[in-house]
Amino acid sequence: MGTTAQSDADGDPGGIDVVPAVGTIVTALAMGCLLVPVRQGVDEPTVLGASAFAIIAVVAFLARRHGVLERQQSGLVAAASSALVVILSATAIMLGTSGSIILPEVGWSISLLFGAFVTSFAAAGVAIADYASVSGAGLSRRTGHFLEMVILGLAGLVAMQVASVVVSIPMMVAVGELTEFQWQFVSYLATGLGLGTVAFGYLAVRDYSLSYIDIKAPTLQTVVWMVVGLFLIFGANIAVSVLMTGAGVESAEHSLSETVEQNIGLVVIIIPAMILIVGPFEELLYRNVVQKSLYGTFSRPSAIVVASTVFAVVHVGAYATAGAGEVLASLASVFALSLVLGTIYERTDNLVVPALVHGCYNALLFVPYLLS
Repeated sequence: MGTTAQSDADGDPGGIDVVPAVGTIVTALAMGCLLVPVRQGVDEPTVLGASAFAIIAVVAFLARRHGVLERQQSGLVAAASSALVVILSATAIMLGTSGSIILPEVGWSISLLFGAFVTSFAAAGVAIADYASVSGAGLSRRTGHFLEMVILGLAGLVAMQVASVVVSIPMMVAVGELTEFQWQFVSYLATGLGLGTVAFGYLAVRDYSLSYIDIKAPTLQTVVWMVVGLFLIFGANIAVSVLMTGAGVESAEHSLSETVEQNIGLVVIIIPAMILIVGPFEELLYRNVVQKSLYGTFSRPSAIVVASTVFAVVHVGAYATAGAGEVLASLASVFALSLVLGTIYERTDNLVVPALVHGCYNALLFVPYLLS
């Protein structure tokens, strides 16, 4: 279970100063995104707090560049400050503050707080890299790998849509217009085909054998992890919900929940599909392929966080009908769920465990509909 990431220093001592330079630029962007709405009169405490921490992050990177602070000192301060900016800016968005500006030439409205959220998330990553003595070349490689995994994750979504068309057309030719039950069947079949195709396609492109897939017979230890995993996921979900409720934030409802509310009978298909298709194939792609691939570039704890970020990004569409704040609140729960699943996979190196935990968790969410 040792870390398999490449050396943090990357054998490029001359490039190490590139990292605080990048950090300075990114944190300055975050600071600018926050100070503009403050100058416009936004006095929301979360925005003011985020602005203060953004300034601290910029100062920390500048102090590192000019030798006032040691690498680990500045990295720790910049990472903590940027993380607080992420939390506070996200909270402000969820409470309904956007700090938007209109681009005069095209008329687009851009949320500066969302810009601060994204850039501060990136700044926290850069600060951690600097703390770990990652060079400029190492930072570039890690950024490229992250973007590659985002593209791979999004490819899974596209593949599911393509598979849905491929599966539904012959069915409609055979039986005519599909019922809601049949469309649900098509959806889950497409999920397995789409995600499976992308996962196995990536392994083929990278010339990995099937042994890359971590499928092992469950042992007593893995059964314990399954039980613990379910408790952790429900616990994390409850904790996030309590925090959101305490802050007066509402989360978005998953599009599937809205569908079930209109046709409760669909749970007969949904519950087994969650266990047999959604859990296994999502974990195959996002854990066994995305997260495991990241082990070669990031430390294992970092790989879990990066893979969870990818997992949250690809779930944006599932909550897209709600407002930005509600979507962000729901993605916080998805991110927490993914952190638990990623940790379980890292601890067991067995795809079966997170696949069953994920599938059973999703299925249990729909059991109340079955009992109603």
